[in-house]
Amino acid sequence: MTNNMKIVAKNKLWKYLFWLGPFLITVGLTVGLVSEQWGLIPLIFLITGIVISGLGIIWQSYQNNWWKRRSTQAGTNALVATLAVLAILGLINFLGTRYHLRADLTEAQLFTLAPQSRELVSALPEPVKVWVFDINQNPQDQELLENYQRQSSKFKYEYIDPQTRPGLAEKFGVKDYGEVYLESGDKRQLVQTVNQNERLSEIRLTSRLQQLTSSTTAKVYLLQGHGERQLSAGKDAISQAVQGLGDKNFTTSPLNLAETSKVPQDASVVIVAGPKRGLFEGEVKALQEYLNRGGNLLLMIDPNTDPKLNSLLQEWGVRLDNRLAVDVSGESVIGLGPATPLVTEYGQHPITKDFGNGNSFYPVARPLEITSVPGVEATPLLRTKPYPSSWAESDLQSEKLEFNADKDLQGPLTLGVALTRKQAAKSATTPQTSPTPSPLPSPTTQAQTPPTPPASPTPPAPAPSPTPSSQTATESRLVVLGNSNFATDGLFQQQLNGDVFLNSVTWLSQQDQQPLSIRPKEPKNRRITLTTTQGNLLIVSSLLVLPLIGFAIAVTLWWKRR
Repeated sequence: MTNNMKIVAKNKLWKYLFWLGPFLITVGLTVGLVSEQWGLIPLIFLITGIVISGLGIIWQSYQNNWWKRRSTQAGTNALVATLAVLAILGLINFLGTRYHLRADLTEAQLFTLAPQSRELVSALPEPVKVWVFDINQNPQDQELLENYQRQSSKFKYEYIDPQTRPGLAEKFGVKDYGEVYLESGDKRQLVQTVNQNERLSEIRLTSRLQQLTSSTTAKVYLLQGHGERQLSAGKDAISQAVQGLGDKNFTTSPLNLAETSKVPQDASVVIVAGPKRGLFEGEVKALQEYLNRGGNLLLMIDPNTDPKLNSLLQEWGVRLDNRLAVDVSGESVIGLGPATPLVTEYGQHPITKDFGNGNSFYPVARPLEITSVPGVEATPLLRTKPYPSSWAESDLQSEKLEFNADKDLQGPLTLGVALTRKQAAKSATTPQTSPTPSPLPSPTTQAQTPPTPPASPTPPAPAPSPTPSSQTATESRLVVLGNSNFATDGLFQQQLNGDVFLNSVTWLSQQDQQPLSIRPKEPKNRRITLTTTQGNLLIVSSLLVLPLIGFAIAVTLWWKRR
């Protein structure tokens, strides 16, 4: 009896001793929260309390055979399962904050930045900030700005109420709510004005960002006087292409070589867009001289035309085929006629490097024949599908296009090519005479001489042995496309057509800092416009006809089961 009483008293002593654990935990939490410093003292209280509480739980469980009970095992399993679920959820949240995984399932990828936008923001040379002077923060605009901000830490944005910060609004010259400005250093530019009907556009923001961060403005001349594509809005015009060049910080001007007889010195690129009549011999020589002094030329030549450029193209190893490119692959898929080749295969070139298997199409195009020329590097850009999907048709008058093995050429056909030619240009201090093609520099000279803007072509200097500093290596570039319809208004915005044109001009301008990629696309208008009769029919069918049909089906099923 005495021994039993001693055991009971000992058990009570241990039971009261284990209550010290929660007390020490409470003391440690109180010390840490009050002092706001989790140093050595609160940690000692917490650790000691947790150890004592744990030992007490283990001791009590063995005294009462707690671990052997079925209820204990079931409760333990439930506790472990609950802790496992909480751990998995915590791990998912942790990974979600560290790694961003987004899936855009919209057709036009409305919530994903275009490759050009991503490349431009990722390579920002200095911090850029977007100021949105508006009270309301539209979620769609915020999502777009967040997408930009994810690409680079140098991109920031902020919403400003012009009434609460009038000084900042006056600094930017804000006139109305919704104005969006870009700021980089001491440069500022208005992007657009957003409202309920017009949201922030990725196209405008990327274009203004490119203009703001670009340090140079390239001059593009478009040849006129031979039936080329009209530059202003009109039938078969290329006004959208000209506007796209302006958005990429190019300045455009028409050029009539019959009047000037020479390509201006400030020309970065000259474009010949679909001439219907032949150029004069003097105009062709002016273009040749322009290329010889390091110029860059874009030729878009349609079938059934002879621009008299054979002598120029022959120097670069290009021949215009007089046959018509035929492609029957797009007729059954997207409704394109056989005279509109659909291109999904692109060359390994900076112009088309990001196109993948994207679509571009060229209504009424002519193939090109490329031959090797010493000093000229040629890269095919656009290739049609192999025969029997495509071929070059020689009988243009036939109502039914069929392949003729004697006259026609089997596909794949080359519809576009990019060419480069290295050459040497003298320094500006050398006396100038009549322009002649510059000789090719030696490899040693090229390796020692950094590239500078091309000077006027001159004959060899009178010095007996010119030093490497008196010469600089230059490069002429030429892009030839067997079609100009793809860049006309209406077709320019379709698929990758505009990207082919703009990337070609950008590459020709030799501005390596400009991104060559796929441009942002405007969202397609999916609105359904109904007449009054159609609207009334829709209301009656949805509010009256469909409910009556459902009620009739329910009554029929009830009657059969009755």
